[in-house]
Amino acid sequence: MSTNKRSIFAVLASAALLLSACGGDNGDNGSDNGGSEAGGGSGHVCDVAPDYPSGPIEVIVPFSAGGGTDQVARAVANELSQDLGVQVNVVNRTGGGGVVGHQAIASAKNDGHTIGLVTAELAMMHWQGLTDLTPEGVAGISQVNEDSAVISVSANSPYEDIDQLVAAIKSGDVKNASGTVQGGIGHLAMIGFLGGAGLADDAVTWVPSDGAAPAVQELVAGGVDFIVTSSIGEVRTMLENGEVRALAIMGTEKDPKYTDVPLLSEYGNDYTGGTWRGFAAPVGTDEKIVAELECYLGEIVERPGFTEVMDASAFKIKYRNAEEFAQFMKEADESFGPLMESAGLAH
Repeated sequence: MSTNKRSIFAVLASAALLLSACGGDNGDNGSDNGGSEAGGGSGHVCDVAPDYPSGPIEVIVPFSAGGGTDQVARAVANELSQDLGVQVNVVNRTGGGGVVGHQAIASAKNDGHTIGLVTAELAMMHWQGLTDLTPEGVAGISQVNEDSAVISVSANSPYEDIDQLVAAIKSGDVKNASGTVQGGIGHLAMIGFLGGAGLADDAVTWVPSDGAAPAVQELVAGGVDFIVTSSIGEVRTMLENGEVRALAIMGTEKDPKYTDVPLLSEYGNDYTGGTWRGFAAPVGTDEKIVAELECYLGEIVERPGFTEVMDASAFKIKYRNAEEFAQFMKEADESFGPLMESAGLAH
């Protein structure tokens, strides 16, 4: 929604509250933001689900507070709360490498008052035997983010580009790498990189880490030869401080903030990989509720309240509507399977 339109709605909302006060109505609308009453009624084009919402909305995040997924969820929740006129509360349900939170999203009551921010792990966990849940176990609403994995070395590494790194792997001078947990996005991206370079999956030993942050510290300390993280944002601070050198982005587009970092494809390796995030609801959620949320999310991804958060975190915005997101998740699931099986990570 444009700034002008939102300002107009704010004025109308204020006028409505003033008239209500004059009429002696002291009721509470259940929202901290002074927006419209629960159940919509603003006349906005997105308000297609009658009497929705009827109360607060809970957004489940499968990972801990303060992380990238949490930041994305809270930025959207703030905007969505203003649109719907109810509290939109972010709840972190951690555990099992994302299993607990994703399962909580899928098994929630399908009345539209519990949704969640799903991630690439949704298309990976069942291949590892961690859960039976697949992308088809949720109803996609909209994708809002997609980042390409990045290969990095420490600033004092002798390897200046991908060709030199590959040559060192072939000679045995480079032996290990890190970036995520065993079987995580970074691990899979490394396997894809090795395969694209004509190397065996076990040409490099993967050293599991609890996330990108400890992996970066291990790299700088000299504990591993290189790292593969799910986005350039995860090495941004060290990169800008001159402690890390990014060798390649495993995507189809260069990062506008780091135009000096080449694409992996520039070295003849066509593997692309990374992570993504999007909103989903339990299967069986009313199609009109999904359509309403989809509509609002399509506007939110273009607003400063969201774009500024993403820009500050070096996360890329990628929007796909409900139908596109469902198809994307299905294709991601199908692509992860063979890769994980070839690496011996599937069960």
